[in-house]
Amino acid sequence: MKKKEKFEKSSGNVFADLGLEDSEELRLKAELGAEIFRILNRRKLTQADAAELLGIDQPQVSRLKNGEFNRFSVSRLFSFLNRLNRKVEVRVSRYRRGDRYQEVHVSV
Repeated sequence: MKKKEKFEKSSGNVFADLGLEDSEELRLKAELGAEIFRILNRRKLTQADAAELLGIDQPQVSRLKNGEFNRFSVSRLFSFLNRLNRKVEVRVSRYRRGDRYQEVHVSV
């Protein structure tokens, strides 16, 4: 006899699903940080080289690579993307029920 598994449908924001107060900001930072992580990995930079490029020290690069994006402000993550030759655009639009409050769209 198979045991029926229980699951709960995600809201699309794991931080909100966990009941964290600043869930929208945490999700935004996670998406921005993940893009920084992907770019650094594609470029195959050492942590020392990445630190020099981003204007931070090696332990901070380690934090980025370990997914500790909440240690950086959104503004700081934007600046890292700029240093990686990425343009960051911010668009403000009307909120509609069911939409996310913040979204990140990555163009390659």
